[in-house]
Amino acid sequence: MSDCCIFAGQGAQTPGMGRDFAEADAEAMALFDKANAVLGFDLKKICFEGPAEELTKSNVCQPAIFVTSYAAYLALQKRRPTQFACAAGLSLGEWGALCAAGVLDFDSTLTVLEARGRFMQEACEAAPSGMIAIVGASADQLKALCDKTGCTVANINSAAQQVLSGSKDAIAAAAVAAKELGIKRAIPLATAGAFHSPFMESAREKLAPVLDGVAFSSPKFPVLSNVTGAPHSSDPSAIKATMLDQVTGTTNWAADVEAAKALGCTRFVEFGPGKVLSGLVKKIDAALATANVGDMASLDATVAALG
Repeated sequence: MSDCCIFAGQGAQTPGMGRDFAEADAEAMALFDKANAVLGFDLKKICFEGPAEELTKSNVCQPAIFVTSYAAYLALQKRRPTQFACAAGLSLGEWGALCAAGVLDFDSTLTVLEARGRFMQEACEAAPSGMIAIVGASADQLKALCDKTGCTVANINSAAQQVLSGSKDAIAAAAVAAKELGIKRAIPLATAGAFHSPFMESAREKLAPVLDGVAFSSPKFPVLSNVTGAPHSSDPSAIKATMLDQVTGTTNWAADVEAAKALGCTRFVEFGPGKVLSGLVKKIDAALATANVGDMASLDATVAALG
C-alpha cells in the first residue's frame, strides 16, 4: 500500500492544537520555540491557549497550522519512519507538503506563510468579498451560477462540492440564484474574504518579492499542485511561479487526490488539526483509506494502522 501525506488548510485551527506533541517531546516544543523566534511573536502561546479570535487572523493562522502540522509529521517520522509516495496540502497546506519534501526549510516556510497570511488579510480588508460552498451542482449548474453572479470557482473539493469566491453582493446573489437553478445546497462561509480569486491579486503581487528572497530546492518526492492537479516541476523557479499562481487560482483538491491515486496511493495520512481533508478524500473515493495525526491519541492510532 502506497501512502500520500496531506497537510491541513486554513479553517482547521483550534486553540490547544500542537500542545500535547510539545508536552510529549522536547523536539516538538523546540519547534514551537523556534517559530516564536523566527516570527517575533508568541505563536506557541496562541496555538496552545488561544484566544480563537487571535488564532483566526490569517497571518497567525497560516503559520500556526503549518507548525502544528509539521510537528505532527515529525512526530510520526520519529515513531514510525515512513517513506511517502507523494505529498499534497490544501492551500496553505501545500506549503507544509513542500517543506516535508525538502523544497524549502522550516524557517523559510514560516516566513512565507506569515507574509502570505498578512497579504491575504490586507486584500480581504481592501474590498468586501466572501465565499460560498455549493453542494450537489452539476457542471452546467455551476457554470450558470458563475455566469449569473460573477463569482469564480475558488475550490474544487470533490465532484459534489465546490466553493465560489466573489464580492459580498455576488455571494448574496449566488445564495438566491442557487435555489433558482435547483442546486441542492448553497452555504455562505465565514471567511475574511474571497480567497483563491482575482480579489487576491494584491496579495500575489506582494508575495512575489518574498518568494524571490527564499531558497527553493527540487522536491525529494512528488508534491501535488493545487493549481495544476499534477506533481510540481523539479525546477525550483517553476515551483515558485506555481505557488504564486495558487494565491489567485482555483484550488483543485479533487484533482490532487486523483493524481495521488495515479501514483499508486491507496491511503492518505493527514497531518494537522482536524480531519477535513480525510473527509474530502472519502467523498472523492470511499475505497481510499485515511488516517490522521493531529494529537498524541491519533498518532498512536496511525502508527498502529501503518503497521
